[in-house]
Amino acid sequence: MKRNSFIEMAKLHDLSGRITYISSHAKQEHLYEVYATEPDRAFWRELAKCNQEEFAKSGTNGKCIEARELMIALPESFINYDHDYLLKKMVDEFKKRYGVECFAALHHNKRKTNLHIHMIFAERKRLDQPEEKTATRNMFYDEQGRHVRTKKEILDSDGNIRKGCKIIKKGQIYERKTFTIKDGRFKQEFFLDEAKVFYTDLINQMVIDDKDRLSIFDKNGPYLATKKVGKNNPKAEAIKADNEIRMEWNRAVDRAIVSHVSESEVVELKKTEITDRVKESVEQNGNSPELFGEIVREAIALLEKLIVKVMRKVMDMAEKVVGKAADVIREISEETQNTVHAKDEPVVQPERKKIPFPVNSQRKAKADVRNDTEQLQPQNTTAVKKSVIEQMKAEQKSVPAETKRLETERPLQPKPSVLASKYPRLKEIDSRLKEQNKAIFEREKKRDKLKKELSECKGIFKGSRRKELQQEINSIDNQISNMKKRLSSIVREYKFDSVQAFYKEFNAAEKENLDYYAARAEWEKIYGDKAADSMSIRDRLRQKEKIVKEREAGRVLQEREQDKRTR
Repeated sequence: MKRNSFIEMAKLHDLSGRITYISSHAKQEHLYEVYATEPDRAFWRELAKCNQEEFAKSGTNGKCIEARELMIALPESFINYDHDYLLKKMVDEFKKRYGVECFAALHHNKRKTNLHIHMIFAERKRLDQPEEKTATRNMFYDEQGRHVRTKKEILDSDGNIRKGCKIIKKGQIYERKTFTIKDGRFKQEFFLDEAKVFYTDLINQMVIDDKDRLSIFDKNGPYLATKKVGKNNPKAEAIKADNEIRMEWNRAVDRAIVSHVSESEVVELKKTEITDRVKESVEQNGNSPELFGEIVREAIALLEKLIVKVMRKVMDMAEKVVGKAADVIREISEETQNTVHAKDEPVVQPERKKIPFPVNSQRKAKADVRNDTEQLQPQNTTAVKKSVIEQMKAEQKSVPAETKRLETERPLQPKPSVLASKYPRLKEIDSRLKEQNKAIFEREKKRDKLKKELSECKGIFKGSRRKELQQEINSIDNQISNMKKRLSSIVREYKFDSVQAFYKEFNAAEKENLDYYAARAEWEKIYGDKAADSMSIRDRLRQKEKIVKEREAGRVLQEREQDKRTR
């Protein structure tokens, strides 16, 4: 059975005390890791002080909210992750999305049945430069801290300043701000729902076993929620019929996402053509399930028109790309053929002039060189080796140091993340979805052709043909319906709730896979060649020895020829 996502939010009235509680080994039985995007505890103390001061100024009743906390339940298999990596991943992604500082701890309960994260986050951001206000004249404040206009308003009957009142003289700083105002998003009703969807997607991206996937329904997403029937429900049939039309819409949404229809377009269509129209219908006609079905079917028809429009654009672009590729191949083929024909033509070679050279002298010179080389080798091999070794010693001194430096400084080759390692499998699922969607599109084209033929098939003698066409159209409609169901079921085979959930993970995996290959290419560029170039000292010695021998043999040959010319 699929596990539902659990994320809860709490308001914190004692920020410092809560930080101490979640990060203390003495107070927590199983505390694995603590991580803060802002590790300076002074930041959190100043934040709490700022919130208290602003709360006092506002005059609001109740308790001051110094920060907020999310409690995030994790699959038990996540205990096998590196604790530092797991906590940083969950916290850094939140900060990347919302831009606020966080303080978090990774815990297990007493029986180790509930792995979870406590994540405290600030609603304010610290200013790069504090904002200070200086008094342009004397300023007077009463016991409640309210600014009053005249000094008389803070004096008692004897003319003395009342207890709790104060005066800020001209030129003094009367206000210093180090934080921004609170981010209004975090107190909105939608925030917790948004956070649940965000963390559910993130957790599902990190699961290793598909059985650990979490489930959650996004009310603001493109899908329609289905209703639970329950046992002995007198309205069971009506609920089933309502669920069926909702599932039909959801299948259309699945196909739209596979067809690269923008998710925002689908959500907007759902709002205008279903949510808003249902609200109007209820206000005018009351609760009428049959009217709901009509509204959804009309919305499905509009969505399918949008799908066809996008699919045709995609197909046209694909044909253009294929056409351009064919043209390039044709040009290359023609160039290759022209080159081959040119090579086949006979080439007139210029007549080479014979260079006069005495045969006997040539043979004699070759023999002399061979004899001299043979004499040189036994006599000078030891000397050559000795000179080579001495020459190499200087180079060898730096080689071990360089090799050692490379071994110590060279980082490990980048490894793919958990999500990047999933990409090949996710790519296969994506290919299956696209093939299925293409097959549906082809069946729809055939059906539309038959519908056009049926509309043009008129006359008293064409009744049998019209009947055949209608039967064929009905058969294709049934096939298309089954194919759409199959499209939605493909992702469920891999434990995904929907096509939308799959593509969220697929797009994230694709990005991390590209990042991995970029990092690996950079590593190969910096360190790969050095590893290949690091030749052993023995091999380098042999290579150097060979070069010196060849050089010495050439020198002896030149000296022999010069001696012969002088004689």
